[in-house]
Amino acid sequence: MSDDHTNEGRKRAREAGIPLTGEPGRWNAITDVPGVEVGYVTLVVGDDVRTGVTALLPRGRDGVGTPCAAGWHSFNGNGEMTGTAWIEESGSLAVPVLITNTYAVGPVHRGVVEWVRANCRGMAPEWLLPVVTETWDGHLNDIHGTAVREHHAGAAIEAAASGPVEEGCVGGGTGMRCYGFKGGSGTASRVVRYGADRYTVGAFVQANFGARRELVVAGVPVGRELPGPVTAPEPVPGTGEERPVPPGAGSVIVVVATDAPLLPGQCKALARRATLGLGRTGTTGSHFSGDLFLAFSTANPTALTSTFPEDDSSAPYESMRFVPWGRMDPFYGAVVESVEEAVLNALTGAHSMTGRAGHHVPALPLDEVTGLVADRTR
Repeated sequence: MSDDHTNEGRKRAREAGIPLTGEPGRWNAITDVPGVEVGYVTLVVGDDVRTGVTALLPRGRDGVGTPCAAGWHSFNGNGEMTGTAWIEESGSLAVPVLITNTYAVGPVHRGVVEWVRANCRGMAPEWLLPVVTETWDGHLNDIHGTAVREHHAGAAIEAAASGPVEEGCVGGGTGMRCYGFKGGSGTASRVVRYGADRYTVGAFVQANFGARRELVVAGVPVGRELPGPVTAPEPVPGTGEERPVPPGAGSVIVVVATDAPLLPGQCKALARRATLGLGRTGTTGSHFSGDLFLAFSTANPTALTSTFPEDDSSAPYESMRFVPWGRMDPFYGAVVESVEEAVLNALTGAHSMTGRAGHHVPALPLDEVTGLVADRTR
């Protein structure tokens, strides 16, 4: 059974000629936000293992433990993102964000704890709430297997770096599908000018959602004109039987980062706007899809701390600088544009893949799609 495990011949959406709005950052990636790093562990073994782990570090490895203002949003809750109760309570995020497959949340969660214990002794080791989230890759991957282990979480964190970000069939996105084609990991960014200042908004997606008929590219409903998917049955746990999965089932995780100074509530507002970016690509939101979004700001590094008090006689205060609520619209627009492009980059960057039980997922046909878009946008 053969797989094309290279991205040779694949292009990012802009490189393929898809017209997109907005000014991207240097790498057109979430890593354009200073300090943000992305790392992958990609697991492709034999016929059945098509999975992995993605790590996003808001302030890099050296900044683990330093809080960021943060907020999250559930567009559809058929999924898992750990640590969100504390994000909601405190408005802060001080740990790496890990993305994997649905049944690997447990080992990855434990792996983050072990990495922090070994590398960040300044954090309270007896109190840690990792953020681990997932999408379901059981079509191509033996999701009931044990390919993802605790040490893969640490390896993904150690691999995290700034600069250009590989897309498509990598990390947690290795075995994912999107709009009936091969999906996976994608990213994009936008520059926002605010008075004399220049900020960046970046988005990262693990795209595993959407029915093929829904796909819209640059405003053109190309999914209606592309060949229909070859549906393969999926296993029903505990029965030994298989049945078709409804089109559009799956999940999508969106992480939004910015260096603009924002309040936690404003980060939550950014996370909500991810819904509109996904909507631009055509999805109507499936009941069978877990669509969970997280946003954070790397500004105000000395605020929102939650460490144990060392001296009961002192009573310090913290302060935050933030963009006024009435000036948030350009940042909302940047989220919508970067999320849309990140999804398209996941699609255009992913190669076709064959996996568990001979299931095959084709890559998005770039020439056909770009031709349809060109015909409709002349």
